[in-house]
Amino acid sequence: MAEITLIEPQKKDSKRCNVYVDGIFYCGIKLEVAIKYHLKCGMQIDKCKLDEIQLETEKSQALDKAMTHLSATMKTRKQMTDFLAKKGYTEAVINYVLERLEYYNFIDDEAYCRAYVASVTGKGKRAIEADLFKRGINSKIIEQALGEFEEDGDAAFAVLEKYLRGKEKTKENLYKGFKYLLSKGYGYDTAKYALERLGGSDEDY
Repeated sequence: MAEITLIEPQKKDSKRCNVYVDGIFYCGIKLEVAIKYHLKCGMQIDKCKLDEIQLETEKSQALDKAMTHLSATMKTRKQMTDFLAKKGYTEAVINYVLERLEYYNFIDDEAYCRAYVASVTGKGKRAIEADLFKRGINSKIIEQALGEFEEDGDAAFAVLEKYLRGKEKTKENLYKGFKYLLSKGYGYDTAKYALERLGGSDEDY
């Protein structure tokens, strides 16, 4: 059994409260729910019971919040999980919401990957891969999305040209430009193509 050590009103929503178990924040619930289930400091309770209470009383609200969060842009499964966790929802509620969203295809990591790869500009393959990995996408899904991706030499050239705008095309600046392209995730061959198109040579990198 665990002990409820603190119940305090939320700063941004006076109708909700934060519940701390054994000195650590555990979840957020409505004040009326806390009153209904007689939750109070010093109370011994099974964490699973708190999960059941929140799932029963807040799953619909959590789903509404998730849908609102999705209204602006697509989200990955991890991004939505992190969002709901920050809102104070337990794993049980988060799993319920994710199950609903995936059932209706509101969350689809494969579709997210395809859309991201198709829309991103000014970045090479390695940078895109790193971005998707940070968003919690499975490596196999990323690999599939990038399977037919080819780096755009013209785009790399445009990035390099912009970077060197106003600078003399010295060997040092061309080398810096080459490294800049690599830092943007472009592969060696693509960066080499862009540099040579700008008048550089293999002596500049």
